Amino acid sequence: MPADGRWQRGDVVPGLYLADSIETATAEWYRALAEWGLAPQDHVPYDHHEWHVDLRLADLSNPDRLLRVALPSPSPDRSTWPSFQRVGEQLWREGWAGVVAPSAARPGALVVCVFADTWPPAGCEPIKASTVVAVPPPPRGMLT
Repeated sequence: MPADGRWQRGDVVPGLYLADSIETATAEWYRALAEWGLAPQDHVPYDHHEWHVDLRLADLSNPDRLLRVALPSPSPDRSTWPSFQRVGEQLWREGWAGVVAPSAARPGALVVCVFADTWPPAGCEPIKASTVVAVPPPPRGMLT
């Protein structure tokens, strides 16, 4: 079964999560590991993928836009996901391809959730993959 994420439940619609930079992706990786109590050294190597995205995304990229849909700024805590999932799944039902939103792990950064009805999702093209073989340094300003 596809995994749950902040903006969707896998049993409703799969999601592809992307970040605006490698630093944001790394912060989100550390956040996920910390949430599960997992050691970073046990989760390398892993692949870092770059994608080209050309989609109609719902723009919830700042606190004002989040408040318009009754959401707070995201915090790095899985227990807050249900309200975000409800909004994300409603956007999917309305025909949005995904959502751009603030990162919960790196203030000032953005993430994208693409609703992935097909693989790869329509409008998404994998560009390059690289293997991360050593534990990367935590990005500055990261929240876990």
